[in-house]
Amino acid sequence: MTAASSDRAIDVLALNSGSSSLTFGLFRVGPAEVRTLVSGEIDSIGKPASLMSATRADGGTQLSEAEPIASQAAAVERIARLLADWDTPPPAAIGHRIVHGGPRLRRHGLIDDDMLRTLDAATPFAPLHTPAALAVIRAAQARYPDLPQAACFDTAFHADMPDVARVLPIARELRSEGVQRFGFHGLSCESIVAQLSDHLPERMIVAHLGGGASVTAIEYGRSVDTSMGLTPTGGVMMGTRSGDLDPGVLLYLMRERHLNAARLEDLVDRRSGLLGVSGLSSDVRDLEAAPANPDASLAIRMFGYMLRKEVAAMAAAMRGADLIVFTGGIGENDAEIRQAICEPLGFIGVNLDPARNRAAAHPITAPSSPCEVRVLPSQEDQQIARHTRALVRAERRS
Repeated sequence: MTAASSDRAIDVLALNSGSSSLTFGLFRVGPAEVRTLVSGEIDSIGKPASLMSATRADGGTQLSEAEPIASQAAAVERIARLLADWDTPPPAAIGHRIVHGGPRLRRHGLIDDDMLRTLDAATPFAPLHTPAALAVIRAAQARYPDLPQAACFDTAFHADMPDVARVLPIARELRSEGVQRFGFHGLSCESIVAQLSDHLPERMIVAHLGGGASVTAIEYGRSVDTSMGLTPTGGVMMGTRSGDLDPGVLLYLMRERHLNAARLEDLVDRRSGLLGVSGLSSDVRDLEAAPANPDASLAIRMFGYMLRKEVAAMAAAMRGADLIVFTGGIGENDAEIRQAICEPLGFIGVNLDPARNRAAAHPITAPSSPCEVRVLPSQEDQQIARHTRALVRAERRS
């Protein structure tokens, strides 16, 4: 392969799977630039009215439809049909976001049969996410059998965390089984590092706030601590996930309420967090729209309070912070949540500007603020595309 051909751009289809959603994007990826050709999302997969939206970047063509999409395989087929209908360039490779590869898969890689077996065995680490991701991979392999496909792991960004952050305070022999802090939202954190590029600060905190939420401490572009732990259930409270709990709560529920593993998993993953506290919704927009509901108000206040504590903890881990970045659906769009987190953080140098915060200006802090705060988009799909191109190039050179 010549140098010119190895540096050429390729078109990569990125598939970012949730438990009942699938975000997708077709990207033209070169050595230094990622250009979006098509972006879109399918939500409520398996429900009577799945929602699909898509935008073609070059001409602004848009699609919005509600029709039943029964499975991840049907979602992949619908995306392939959309790309064909819009006469886009065919993808040269496909990249997948994998939330958790378990202890054996901590680096991005091209997918083969051995990796699929390892991923299947790692399902207990992320039972909400891995089965759907595997279904998307197998559907994409069936639809595009001749294309290389890559797995991009959220845990990879955190793989080199120092042992004081990575090791959990439990019996030492459990480490060999992979019981440790893995950390998640790694592709989102990577995308923030990539966006800041030459202006990357020494000490940065990334708060990725969406249906799942995490806070990560980053020094010189590398993860040094993060709130999520062995699984994506840990850390701060989330939409339906509990976040960190006193282990005694689970022991109590096992002994006194006779909850087995399946019922505990359902409780902490699907019926806790904002939904559990409010009894109303897992969506902060619904809770903010119900100010007279005391439980909804409590859920919102707890969310901001826990996040504020976690941001302060990450600043303590790095002996300070130069920049805090909010990203994810809530982090990018909810000025009230950002204010609740930032206003009490003056002791670490945060001086929020309320008007700039409401406008999500860059930055949202006053010019005199020693610690700057910004709002940046999470670009997980672009990161998937970058990694996929790099893996394909490396494979072709070998």
